[in-house]
Amino acid sequence: MLIFGIDPGYAIVGWGCVRYERGRFSPAAFGAVETPAGMEFSRRLEIIYGELTALFAKYRPDALAVEKLYFKNNQKTAIDVAQARGVILLAAKQSGVELYEYTPLQVKSAVTGYGKAEKPQVMEMTRRLLRLAEVPKPDDTADALAIAICHGQCGGTALKRRIFQG
Repeated sequence: MLIFGIDPGYAIVGWGCVRYERGRFSPAAFGAVETPAGMEFSRRLEIIYGELTALFAKYRPDALAVEKLYFKNNQKTAIDVAQARGVILLAAKQSGVELYEYTPLQVKSAVTGYGKAEKPQVMEMTRRLLRLAEVPKPDDTADALAIAICHGQCGGTALKRRIFQG
């Protein structure tokens, strides 16, 4: 199974594509879509849509795992990230990629076994599970890989989905 993970954002959209076979993960590709701060917001969304659509066409993943939004403070940032997330979901839908969503708690639990794990713990476990020499940069890319791993651990089969979703 080829799983594409996305960490939504508008300045940086982390993405990671992992292969999950016989209970093991291996990295297929990963990176980030970056948009400059001074650019018109609608143009940033257009770039995100275009680049992700091209990536979906290139890798043809079996599933797309996206992190659900969680914000404590900044409403302006939340609204902008939500708009970018909408563009990401649209790109997936129009590309025919099956979509799954996971909370940060689900990602942490799936990758580390502990829902309150700190970011460095999640990143290190992601590196280990993918047998990488170092944690991918930027952090958004490592987060996207963790989200893809989460889907493999929690949602890769109908039975796992039923158990994981309660």
